[in-house]
Amino acid sequence: MTYATKSGLSVHPLLVDFVEKEALPGLSVSADQFWSGFAALVAEHGPTNATLLAKREDLQGRIDDWHRRYGPVANNPQGYEFFLRDIGYVVPEPADFTIETTGLDPEITTLCGPQLVVPVSNARYALNAANARWGSLYDALYGTDVIERSGDLALGKGYNAARGAAVVDRAASFLDEAFPLESGSHRDVTGYHVIKEDGVRRLVVDTAAGRTALKDQAAFVGYGGTETKGELVLRHHGLHVILVIEPGSVIGGSHKAGLSDIIVEAALTTIQDCEDSVAAVDAEDKVGVYRNWLGLMNGSLEDTFEKGGRQVTRKLNADRSYKDVNGAPLVLKGRSLLLARNVGHLMTTDAVLADGKPIGEGLMDAALTVLCAMHDTLNSTTGAIYIVKPKMHGPEEVAFACAIFASAEKMLGLKPLTIKIGIMDEERRTSANLKAAIHAARERVFFINTGFLDRTGDEIHTSMEAGAVLRKDEIKSERWIASYEDRNVLIGLACGLSGKAQIGKGMWARPDDMAAMMAAKSGHPNAGANTAWVPSPTAATLHALHYHQIDVFEAQQRRHNQPVPPLAELFSMPVQAPYSLSREEITRELENNAQGILGYVVRWVQQGVGCSKVPDINNVGLMEDRATCRISSQAVANWLRHGLVSKDEVTSVFERMAAVVDQQNADDPIYRPMAENFQSVAFQAALDLALHGADQPSGYTEPLLHAARRKVKARETH
Repeated sequence: MTYATKSGLSVHPLLVDFVEKEALPGLSVSADQFWSGFAALVAEHGPTNATLLAKREDLQGRIDDWHRRYGPVANNPQGYEFFLRDIGYVVPEPADFTIETTGLDPEITTLCGPQLVVPVSNARYALNAANARWGSLYDALYGTDVIERSGDLALGKGYNAARGAAVVDRAASFLDEAFPLESGSHRDVTGYHVIKEDGVRRLVVDTAAGRTALKDQAAFVGYGGTETKGELVLRHHGLHVILVIEPGSVIGGSHKAGLSDIIVEAALTTIQDCEDSVAAVDAEDKVGVYRNWLGLMNGSLEDTFEKGGRQVTRKLNADRSYKDVNGAPLVLKGRSLLLARNVGHLMTTDAVLADGKPIGEGLMDAALTVLCAMHDTLNSTTGAIYIVKPKMHGPEEVAFACAIFASAEKMLGLKPLTIKIGIMDEERRTSANLKAAIHAARERVFFINTGFLDRTGDEIHTSMEAGAVLRKDEIKSERWIASYEDRNVLIGLACGLSGKAQIGKGMWARPDDMAAMMAAKSGHPNAGANTAWVPSPTAATLHALHYHQIDVFEAQQRRHNQPVPPLAELFSMPVQAPYSLSREEITRELENNAQGILGYVVRWVQQGVGCSKVPDINNVGLMEDRATCRISSQAVANWLRHGLVSKDEVTSVFERMAAVVDQQNADDPIYRPMAENFQSVAFQAALDLALHGADQPSGYTEPLLHAARRKVKARETH
């Protein structure tokens, strides 16, 4: 393979072909303009990128030295905070301000609902998520444990009428909560009818007790369908709900009013991910990522696969068309608003070389994802381009991301501030300086969120020398986590994000435990979060109900003047008390971490799967990506550093857990067992993450994972 020379850069031919034959045609940007602009962007920002990464290492080294001298933070909390300010880890807060971002879509500013995160490298998943703007409530209830699965309600091969009746009853409860009738319950409805009075349509409802109507008659906003299948459009808290009336269907035929389904507006936004949930390690992988993103933007992405013994072709859904109460057209967007998550500032890519060296992958992502987004015909109604930027350490790195985006706008001829930035508050230095970080992006910011998984991994790494870390389940209940979550919302509100930008919360990681999710995840909108991550379109449909139960803007108003937890709470994670754990407890925790690391890494390295449902040591399926792997690997590395476990113990447990993971993957025909070969690339990569975790930059897993995956790909092609 020979690199092509483009404006002084050496560019992989696969990337050249993609840019010049797929991404540029149809735009007013010429190939010369793109490559010269990209070369200028790399030349301008590459050195700054390197400087910022060196600063990370310098600060970490100073923090390590402080802990070696003074021990855990609890020994001297005031001295610790003073020290962090003195070295520039904590910076002065700016004066009070309000963000100035303009040109955002209503899904960002005024609507509240679930958010999906999906690997854009997988076309099927990417399309499923984009189409998850709407979901069947009946299907979501019927297929999950939100409805009890035992006895007469058990799932079977065929349709269970008793379970179906339970679904209809639960759905009626939702309608009673969100769209109460003037009298009676939706359980009692025998007919939904649209009538016309003085030129305006109204919804009237028949029950056995007589005719009634919605308490809030303005909640009925439209209608459509055919003579055999009608659709009634309701709206509550800005979210639409569609009642499907089809008496001739199996479900509708068993309902007194012919109600065959309830379609709820679900995933308002979706992050199409180029980062933690993908395994893109070279030019071939990156082009695949960009090609799918381009297809989502111009509407051409399709995927054909076998399902239920037949070929299915999936593509982006069309908008939903109705008439409003005045008989005028009412068009509801058929797809989630799509946001692209770029990689962070750490990794480099040899898809492009500058002076013979790989360039920052984040620089390439900025140029290429924005270039592809210029083909948008379906996504933003305002012309905005939404980029979520992860793993930034403090306001200086946020400002750097904004400078990169300004350069991308200039090279592509875009209006300044077209590119909006989502700030993931998932690194400790950003959490400690969140107000300053938002200020650095005040003209671009559309989103802040908490990512407690990566945030926990960074907390462990930053405090590596403080002492032995708590067990993972214990960490979740510590006050620093509550402080982190509260600070994100309260600082966001103080900076004027309410009604102007999203405040988000993290992932529900157990995709099969929907009943537990429904019991717990209402806490996110109740805390004032406009959105929260869910693991599937089904989960989005169910989580959408929480945004009918809770008025997020009322919750934000309630919390607006609450005091922000001090930094002392944010820095308060304790260490494990010496000799407080038995050998059995230590071994059990080590086994749990080792099994999780192996289960994730083996698919990443062998098959290039960046995110998947991985059975834990108890065979409970958990959504795993690099963030969860970061926690586990840093936890083991910490215990190794502080002598709770030895290198031989870690190695022995990993070898034992390899057999467990092999068994869990026994039905995968392309899986290669690790217990048969402990020298395999996948096993060694997983073990290295633990044995050498303390030495990894910020505790990130990417450097070791990328190297291992590239090694496997090289073997497969020779």
